[in-house]
Amino acid sequence: MKVDLPYIREDRDRHGNWRIYVRRKGRSIRIDAKRDTPEFLDAYRAALATLENTPRGATHSAEPNTFSWLIENYYSSPEFRRELGDRTRYVRRGILDALVQEHGDKPFIVKPKHVRKLRDAKTDAPEAANALVKALRQVFKWAVEAEHTDSNPAKEVPYIKTGSQGFHSWAIEEVRQYEARNPIGTRARLALALLLYTTQRRSDVVRLGHKMAHKGWLKFTQAKNAKRKPISLEIPILAELQRIIGATTPLGKDTYLVTEFGKPFSVDGFGNRFRKWCDEAGLPHCSAHGLRKAGSARLAELGASDREIMAITGHQTAKEVDRYTKGARQKELAASAMEKWERGRNE
Repeated sequence: MKVDLPYIREDRDRHGNWRIYVRRKGRSIRIDAKRDTPEFLDAYRAALATLENTPRGATHSAEPNTFSWLIENYYSSPEFRRELGDRTRYVRRGILDALVQEHGDKPFIVKPKHVRKLRDAKTDAPEAANALVKALRQVFKWAVEAEHTDSNPAKEVPYIKTGSQGFHSWAIEEVRQYEARNPIGTRARLALALLLYTTQRRSDVVRLGHKMAHKGWLKFTQAKNAKRKPISLEIPILAELQRIIGATTPLGKDTYLVTEFGKPFSVDGFGNRFRKWCDEAGLPHCSAHGLRKAGSARLAELGASDREIMAITGHQTAKEVDRYTKGARQKELAASAMEKWERGRNE
């Protein structure tokens, strides 16, 4: 009989074989014994005891110059522990731990062709493949600076071109459809207003509150890259947003948005809740980040310059803004061009 045990993780390798791990405190230990045997239970208990007694970020006795050794030292570095946000560390650990489980005993001195092979193994999931390359670029960048190696092999491996346009940008009709389902005064409507009228990420929207508001302005530091390259913003509170905030009950003591228990949302918790609100409004293809794109595009349609949009969104380059506003700019420029054509024809 199969026994359900906590902290068990199972996956398949590229040959179709099942692998079983005990995962705890961001680390994993593989169990080779057959499932639901006395040997398996003994190995499980030993692995769990090891992980429970291992402080997060502690280094282990990995063989020097192996990939496991490199990753353990990277996890202990200030570049990983202090300069990355909690979410980034969590995601990167997931990617690197999986590589350690399969390649940890191999030498970490590799060539670009080896990184390319790892990337190409995930061709069917290009976003995951690109995330792997990005993680390895950062690891080897640190390794070069720490003088563990002379080159960054991942830097020479390009990302897979996905052809994706990213998150769907909400149309005005979709905003109205959502609003019709969620009247002013509800948390769902306040969430939409905060996302749309501030053009901020959900990681910032869940933190916005009375303490950040002063004389009609919101003043805050964006959560993304806050430890490495903090971006502080001051943006005006639009009259419509202020009206919706004032009409919503309850508001949190520290944050505008709160759960049904009166607590601030976590980033993931808010993402899941907003996903549910979108689904209930018949908008399964819409997302929180799509409102950031929609707000940026609307500013472009109204004639805001790239620098003006950057002052609201917090983007640092016009290229980043262009990804959000390209469609709106095209429509604006096309209208201007055809207006000139029509004027010339009449003349």
